[in-house]
Amino acid sequence: MREHYRSEAFTEAHLAAEPMGQFDHWFREIATAGLHEPNAMILSTATPDGRPSSRTVLLKKYDPQGFVFFTNYASRKGQEIAANPYVSLLFPWHQVARQVIVTGTATRTGRDETAAYFRTRPHGSQLGAWASAQSSVIASREELLARYDELATRYPHTERVPVPPDWGGYRIVPETVEFWQGHANRLHDRLRYVAEGDAWRVERLCP
Repeated sequence: MREHYRSEAFTEAHLAAEPMGQFDHWFREIATAGLHEPNAMILSTATPDGRPSSRTVLLKKYDPQGFVFFTNYASRKGQEIAANPYVSLLFPWHQVARQVIVTGTATRTGRDETAAYFRTRPHGSQLGAWASAQSSVIASREELLARYDELATRYPHTERVPVPPDWGGYRIVPETVEFWQGHANRLHDRLRYVAEGDAWRVERLCP
């Protein structure tokens, strides 16, 4: 099964001065193109002895400092990040033959930033963050639903749901950011920003 890509050349002349500016340019193009959940990204973490794990999470914010998502700190990803902060992100925009691949380090966001985002979540999602001890073993779905129902009774829509103490954000501070544009005959463009102190170097990779 092969896809024959048809796209325009992506050259150094098209690049922004730094990777977050280039990401903003591509992300806005993707978002306006109507792709489903363009903020879905694959987060890969690893244990200190190098055993990797991956999952899809949703990008909730990006800024000059990096990429932000929110999760349960006690989850598998949270435990692995606590022991080994080096992570990778992949944005798989297959419909337009593009990918963005990030390597960097994960740091927790401040509680004020976490609380501000938590307040924007739907009421049900706020309750879900309390109901699920993410990544832990549970006996049945019924047990999960019972926890949720108990919380819904305790915190109806008229009540403010507190931010769970073990829940919050991570900011991925990039060290490399690769922009991949697919082309016919496997002659893809791969342009990678590499951090060098406060500056960025751009290198072209063979496809």
